[in-house]
Amino acid sequence: MIKHTMSKELSWLSFNERVLQEACDKNVPLIERVRFLGIFSSNLDEFFRVRVAEIRRAILIDNFNQDKMQHNQTLMNLIQDRVLELQERFDKNYNELMRELARKNIFLINEFQLSYFHQSWLMTYFKDHLKRHISPIIVSKSRDLTQQISDGVTYLCICLYSDKKRTYSLIEVPTKSVPRFVKLPVESTKSKKHLILLDNIIRFCADELFRPFFEYDDIDVYAMKLTKDAEFDITDELDYTQLERMSKGLKKRLTAEPVRLVYDREMPDHMLQMLKSRLKISSTEFLVAGGRYHNFKDFMAFPNPSRKYLEYEKLPAIHSNLFDQSPNVFEAIAHNDILLNYPYHKYSYVTEFVRQAAYDPAVKFINISLYRVAKNSRIIQSLIDAVNNGKKVMVILELRARFDEEANIEWTRKLVEAGVSVHHGIPSLKVHSKICVIGRHEADQTRLYCHIGSGNFNEKTAKVYTDFSLFSANQEIAEEVQQVFHLIQHPYRQDKFNHLIVSPYNSRKSIYRLIEAEITAAKNNKRASITLKVNNLVDKQLIRKLYNASNAGVKIKLLVRGMCSLVPKIPEQSQNIEVVSIVDRFLEHSRIMVFHAGGEQKMFLSSADWMTRNIDNRIEVTTPIYDSKLKKMLSDILNIHFSDNTKARILNAEQSNPYRRRGNKKKVRSQQAIYEYLIDYEAKIKQSLNEVSSE
Repeated sequence: MIKHTMSKELSWLSFNERVLQEACDKNVPLIERVRFLGIFSSNLDEFFRVRVAEIRRAILIDNFNQDKMQHNQTLMNLIQDRVLELQERFDKNYNELMRELARKNIFLINEFQLSYFHQSWLMTYFKDHLKRHISPIIVSKSRDLTQQISDGVTYLCICLYSDKKRTYSLIEVPTKSVPRFVKLPVESTKSKKHLILLDNIIRFCADELFRPFFEYDDIDVYAMKLTKDAEFDITDELDYTQLERMSKGLKKRLTAEPVRLVYDREMPDHMLQMLKSRLKISSTEFLVAGGRYHNFKDFMAFPNPSRKYLEYEKLPAIHSNLFDQSPNVFEAIAHNDILLNYPYHKYSYVTEFVRQAAYDPAVKFINISLYRVAKNSRIIQSLIDAVNNGKKVMVILELRARFDEEANIEWTRKLVEAGVSVHHGIPSLKVHSKICVIGRHEADQTRLYCHIGSGNFNEKTAKVYTDFSLFSANQEIAEEVQQVFHLIQHPYRQDKFNHLIVSPYNSRKSIYRLIEAEITAAKNNKRASITLKVNNLVDKQLIRKLYNASNAGVKIKLLVRGMCSLVPKIPEQSQNIEVVSIVDRFLEHSRIMVFHAGGEQKMFLSSADWMTRNIDNRIEVTTPIYDSKLKKMLSDILNIHFSDNTKARILNAEQSNPYRRRGNKKKVRSQQAIYEYLIDYEAKIKQSLNEVSSE
């Protein structure tokens, strides 16, 4: 029995506190600090849509089980207290950042602070650019607001007062059509930069919308935002295809249960009561009194109207010399396994892998699994080009990628219309693997080239997520990757994998076996260690195995970005376990496992976190790294991470997120140090290639 584990929800809030720490850190450039507020807010929105909604459903379902219901209600209360605490720190930091921006002559102003010059300019801007995107919803007894209010969108709630009555209206702030932040023109001195939010432009111009149609004496405008349950029912009718079921389920999300109503704390009580009634909110635990502005996630795109030093310095993407000094990607991979680390390396090597395959006469087929792709995906365009060039293209496209469902339905239609063979995987399992296999005709046979990664095939997120891609022409590995594609299409096959670890087929047993080998080594007084880098560690059975390993004397180092239910440094349970978390300019997203294995050092790259869903309920692919040079590269990168004394926080039982103490040691900021390491790594490869070519 596990003595100590942490609630994954409270652990997740602890992770978001680490994000908030970045917004509070005066060593972080000012504009980036404002953007971290946006990241914090975006994270919190998803937390309510998914985690809190899940607990709320559990409370309703466990209505007849008093113990479970009490446990979940207690957890909900703890979450509420923690969220309010973090929100208070958020508001305080926001006000501080606005003052800091003003000291840099950057002013985010409201409608009451406009000069006559800016008032005139904004009225014209409103009429010419903004007004066409606004359609007020007039509240009436015949309209069901729950059917019309979108999830996670800022609305302005308006009350028109007259002697006879109050007329309520809601206006969606149209951030999908117009940027949330508008730069105002320079008025007198160029040193002062003025920005204004769309919300405040609408407030300023509200009379322009309502006066032509309503008679009123006064007007009130306050902001609100509704967060809904992100889950939705998938109908089980047999005459529906999976695509149709997903489409129908998405429509149900539009009317999902409310989870949180955030409103301006200055909102008059009659307006709040109207919203509670019309939105069918009865419980006060889902009401959050906030500031004047909502949807702070838009602050992730806060503009820099001033100097470059207010943002992080751009890091030019690093070239891969093994790719660059080869005539095509296939010749490069044929000579060496290649491991790239984004966003430090250029992501274009991934897109080139697929683009060159699209028109290479020797390529016969492309198989790829897609989970989330960029809005204007070059990879999808290359797949369509490949079909046009006579290649067989098969795409496993996961329709249930949360919040990307609609986009993936549209991609399905586009790919099918182009002639791509599209499969949606296994109904009971999400396909989360990041794999691609390309079959090329060489020397009268088909040779396979594969990609196995930790991140999505997404050009946009590859600029901010740290991930690895392994490119290999190792035929045993590539054949097993191809085997995964066959298994997804024919899930009742009994496949055996000698190299890959594939969820849900052999992941749990394989990881158990690797941990047990370390326990055996420790009991035999041999060196034993486990190093793990994941986004989340919450699977209780795996945590139990790590506790067992710790008690046996195995030294365990964990780098966990987000949720961590494991509690380190508990005597007689986890005294040999160290856990750190790094939050910096890039989102740590790669997953790596290293087992000492008596000195052999078994090393793996994976798409899977250590969560029950990833181990038992998804298709995930973990690949061994065999090349000694690549193993050293990964080992060096992990060592840099664990030497971080600038952005590393120690995870402890108190969840207090203390920074690792630097002491007298040299300052190490791991993401910057890894970038410099990879520059040197590529320089050595280039030198080695030049020496070979000159012989």
